Parts: sequence; C-alpha cells; structure tokens
Amino acid sequence: MAESFRGEVVQKVDAKARVSIPAAFRRVLENGDPSWPESPRPRVIMVYGDERRRFVECYPINEMKRVEALIARLPKGSPRRRALERNLITLSVTIEVDEDGRIVLPQKVREKIGAAPEEFSGGFEAMFAGALETFQLWKRDAYEEEIAAQSLEEMEELAEGLDILSLLPDPEA
Repeated sequence: MAESFRGEVVQKVDAKARVSIPAAFRRVLENGDPSWPESPRPRVIMVYGDERRRFVECYPINEMKRVEALIARLPKGSPRRRALERNLITLSVTIEVDEDGRIVLPQKVREKIGAAPEEFSGGFEAMFAGALETFQLWKRDAYEEEIAAQSLEEMEELAEGLDILSLLPDPEA
C-alpha cells in the first residue's frame, strides 16, 4: 500500500477561504499525483456529494483514478453507476495546492462543511482527518461532535474487555 493519510490536524481558514494543507498530507498528495514534480502544484480532488455527510472527502489523483475505474466497470446508465457518478464525479472539484501549501476552499466545499459566510470575516477552524487513502475536511466543531457520537456507538458495539484490534479481518481468510 502507498503512503496513507493519518492523524488529525486543525488549520485556520482565513477570511479569503484559504487554508494550509498539513505538510504530511501534501507529501501524500504529491506522491499520488502523476504530474508531480514536473508540475510543482499537486492536485487534490474534493468530493462534496452525498448529502448525508458533513465533510468533504479529499482524494489524491491516483486514488480517484482507481475509484473511477471501478465506477466504469458498472453498466452505463445503471442506478448504481449514476449515483456514484453524481456523488463522486459530478459533485467534486479538482484544486491545485499553491506554492505555499494552501488551497482556496470553493463555495460548494464551504457550504458542504457548514461554514457560514459571516464566519469568513474572522475565519474559522477546519479539521483535516486522515482516512488511509483519503482525508476528510470538516469544520472543527462538527468534526468533534461527530467523533464523540461515533466513538460512543462503536464502544457500545464492542463487547466489554474486547480489544479494538479484534475488529480487524482475519489475514488468513
């Protein structure tokens, strides 16, 4: 497996909707962009589809190409393919990381994470959350609220005293 996104990083979004991509995340984006280093501005694909989510899923170029190939294997016009195309392809945007390691959050991305226009006068805090092949971009308070709720649910499902590693699949299977 290639490098992965891991960890949580809080970054300030300024009044112009600019935010720095964490350095470790930029390295993964660079390695996942076939045009880098010839083109010194690595790209990230920000998927804001799927209205059930309160975050934007961010893909390196190579990972999105893998997802696109899986979508292309589905029959054209099928409901599954149309849903995947709409939510992962149509409702997405490709952004270049500037020479200072920043991106400008597009309007649709800001709307998706719940950043109100009035917050931009002073900026707000965004959370970058690693998720192996992708990373998620959240508004910090929404992230903290969601993680607290998910953590409670997950621990209730895990039998008392059972180690979290027991959730991993059997490598022999």
